[in-house]
Amino acid sequence: MLQKVRNLPLLACMAIVGFVHDFKRDERALSGVVVAALLVLIGVLAVAAFWGPFTAFIATIWAKITAESAGF
Repeated sequence: MLQKVRNLPLLACMAIVGFVHDFKRDERALSGVVVAALLVLIGVLAVAAFWGPFTAFIATIWAKITAESAGF
């Protein structure tokens, strides 16, 4: 029984190594990872493309709000 407890960390490590090895060999899972990475990249690029006009729009609206509230 004590020997089984001593082998538990080794068995856990071997299970993780086997899972990573199988994951790297499985091409179906790799295509899902690639699609997810591309979607994240497209999202970041879309935010970067619209960030400048969006901040200018928010600054204009904020200036109108503060100008109108200064009259009270």
